Amino acid sequence: MVVTQLNLEFRFQGQKLRGFSCELTRSPHGVSLETPLSTTCQVTVPILLSGLGMMAAGLVMNAVQHWPVFLEVKDLLTLVPPLVGLKGNLEMTLASRLSTAANTGQIDSPRERHRVISSNLALVQLQATVVGLLAAVAALLLGAVTREEVAVAQVALLCASSVITAFLAAFALGVLMACIVIGARRLGVNPDNIATPIAASLGDLITLSILAVVSSFFYKHTDSWLLAPLVCLGFVALTPLWVVLAKRNPPIARVLKFGWVPIILAMVISSFGGLILSRTLSEQQYRGMAVLTPVICGVGGNLVAIQSSRISTYLHVRSTPGVLPLPMKGSCPRPWATFCSPEINSTSARVLLLLVVPGHLLFFYVIRLVEGPAVASSRTFVLLYLLAGLVQVVVLLYLAEVAVRLTWHRGLDPDNHCIPYLTGLGDLLGTGLLALCFLADWSLAGGAAPGGGSAWTPGPP
Repeated sequence: MVVTQLNLEFRFQGQKLRGFSCELTRSPHGVSLETPLSTTCQVTVPILLSGLGMMAAGLVMNAVQHWPVFLEVKDLLTLVPPLVGLKGNLEMTLASRLSTAANTGQIDSPRERHRVISSNLALVQLQATVVGLLAAVAALLLGAVTREEVAVAQVALLCASSVITAFLAAFALGVLMACIVIGARRLGVNPDNIATPIAASLGDLITLSILAVVSSFFYKHTDSWLLAPLVCLGFVALTPLWVVLAKRNPPIARVLKFGWVPIILAMVISSFGGLILSRTLSEQQYRGMAVLTPVICGVGGNLVAIQSSRISTYLHVRSTPGVLPLPMKGSCPRPWATFCSPEINSTSARVLLLLVVPGHLLFFYVIRLVEGPAVASSRTFVLLYLLAGLVQVVVLLYLAEVAVRLTWHRGLDPDNHCIPYLTGLGDLLGTGLLALCFLADWSLAGGAAPGGGSAWTPGPP
């Protein structure tokens, strides 16, 4: 599809028009029209792949929660949602920016591609270092509410583990995102549909694995009290290099200057989800919470990131910042219009919503096969779990529509400002609703352990 864009600039002195300029551009790199079937086909496979990654992350989480370092340093569990949420704060935001750049033809030139990708990766490394350190501080502050004192060695371990985990995970996933977006562009597939789910498919697993290995390493070397602080300072010392590389691209330089509030607030929101997780894992009525948390948080985060990225690309192609196109007249749509109108973004919202129940059933079935009775499986719990997943995604998809419109109406880029908030809220909603599911199932079963009622396992698909 060829996109023709007319940009008009009027110059006023007082109330009199003193001049104007006009620029007409035609680009062969527009977004191809998609049918609901093509959108479903492109989204389903990445979502299933991301589900496998989330299930693997849940199994890893269920195993490492019993490691000595996690039993000794309780604040590590509070770190899990904000660090895992970095895929939403950083990698999914990166994927959204690169997808928009690909769909608007900005990375078709090899020279421009190198400049755009290198500056984006440098920005992500800088953000990962800063947010990783702030996540550790937030975990310590939240943990200090229920403790009288904190050991200095644990503070150093927590900060070093958080910074290294965020840095290494961001680098690995950032390079992967760049390769996926370039490959999707060459294959004629819309990167908006596949980049963010694939970021999530490995993001949870990579982040949890790195956190477990790194924290265990520092835990075994607690006698070397200078090791963790020096390593942490070494990664922080690289930040000037990332600043220089990021400033080579003017749009990224603006993100570098003004894009900190969304990712920091999203990290704070995810930290409250981590507080819920750390307070529930040791309780019998929340048996299976560790393995299901990455799944419910990941599914909601993946779907809302896809929708946010698609709406952002739609606006970049059909309008200019500050001006909403005619099909999106109001900056705050009614909830029914988000899911029931014939508009293209409403169609994609319906497609994504229809994937929630089958996806959760499939993921729950596989987890149940692997973990057996360690996961609650009563009919009541499964129904509550599916209801929680639906409520989470409905709320997130509506908030995505509102957030992207408001951000665009204010002249800001939704790729940089919306996904962090939405995935952070997805983590908090997912963890909170899942805890309520376990609590309600335990209460309805008369105070027995969840899943103590009639066991139910879905049949093979």
